[in-house]
Amino acid sequence: EVFIDLITIIIIIMVIRSIIRTCSDYLKTLESFKDKPIDSYIQVFMIFTWFCGFLIIFSLLTGKDIWSFLTALGALSAVILLIFKDTILGFVASIQVSVNDMVRIGDWITMEKYAADGDVYEINLASVKVRNFDNTITTIPTYYLISDSFKNWRGMSASGGRRIKRAILIKSSSIHFLTDSEFEKLKQVQLIKDYLNSRQAEIDTYNTTNEIDKSTLLNGRNQTNFGVFRKYIDAYLNQHSAINKDMMIMTRQLEPTSQGIPLEIYAFSKDKVWKNYEHIIADIFDHVLAAIPYFNLEIFEIPSGENFNVSLMNKEMDLNDKENTSSEAEN
Repeated sequence: EVFIDLITIIIIIMVIRSIIRTCSDYLKTLESFKDKPIDSYIQVFMIFTWFCGFLIIFSLLTGKDIWSFLTALGALSAVILLIFKDTILGFVASIQVSVNDMVRIGDWITMEKYAADGDVYEINLASVKVRNFDNTITTIPTYYLISDSFKNWRGMSASGGRRIKRAILIKSSSIHFLTDSEFEKLKQVQLIKDYLNSRQAEIDTYNTTNEIDKSTLLNGRNQTNFGVFRKYIDAYLNQHSAINKDMMIMTRQLEPTSQGIPLEIYAFSKDKVWKNYEHIIADIFDHVLAAIPYFNLEIFEIPSGENFNVSLMNKEMDLNDKENTSSEAEN
């Protein structure tokens, strides 16, 4: 009879386990539960079920009351807490993660400390599994999500665009005031033609009103090739079909560095898919880099060995020319 009672208890536990798993699989098919950490709650419920089953089994085998066994467990609570420390921490973390909506299944998270950079595909009582973009799997203890810092890209995915924030370095020696010939040449650029005319009219009115001596270009107000180029990029981004016009679009000049003047593009692409996003950035900067020479600007690049060889060859040619010139003068 005791053996049959034990088998009955185990069968009941297995039936409960099957019902719970069936409910879990069904809930995962529902749209509102797809991104919820259902496995964590299932595991907690099964731990509680097995615990109750073992209490009943122990009571049947020993003939003692369940409450006496629970009293003995109270004395061993410190040992139990030590043994189930990770389980308890994981349970608390799972509740906090769910209640605070910190991570959902399908979220793209980045946790540099554990080399995790990919999509969350499983959240259970003990760990969170992340499928990285190189198809490796990173397992992170659940309670680390509330004790350590990580980046969740869900906000970007739910927003209207993905941020583009990249700078190019402009050689400071190439920045200068626009001459009349450069101004006339840039007026042929359709995107900034109206801006150049209106801006120049404003500058001319100011210089005339204040009787500025324009025999020297430095006097008064003037347009620079760098400033006009910045306006051109603004106009280009505002007419680009892949840029979200409802979000911030800005081209700004950053603090000068030893490598040049950083010119940063700040905008948001409509398409947030990584591959398409990279293509959009490449298209924008391909155009920007190709447009730089039209404004008589130069990009800063660290000199290579070939540059030094060309420089030495030029110096040798100059020396030879000087020697030939001096010998001809002596003759």
